[in-house]
Amino acid sequence: MAVQPLTDQEIQQRLGQLPGWSFADDRLSRTYVFKGHPQAAGMVAEIATIQVELDHHSELTLGYNKVGVSVNTHSAGGKVTALDVELAGRIEEIAPRHGARAD
Repeated sequence: MAVQPLTDQEIQQRLGQLPGWSFADDRLSRTYVFKGHPQAAGMVAEIATIQVELDHHSELTLGYNKVGVSVNTHSAGGKVTALDVELAGRIEEIAPRHGARAD
């Protein structure tokens, strides 16, 4: 069964459970800031493990002390689906372990 895009209303409701995340251009996005590069890189490595587990992948941008995450579902026409919300939620769960703070 194909994954169905969420409506704008559904996305806005789910964003209420994802502090710091935003919705624009058919993507969920967030930037995290860290003390330094090792913490940021560690977060990227753990996100990669989660993505493999979910078989769903985001676009990640690693800077010196920042990680940008942007996600949508290609198989749903590049729209946001429940898979994206699940991935964002999993990322939120691990962020404190890496010392992440909002940009």
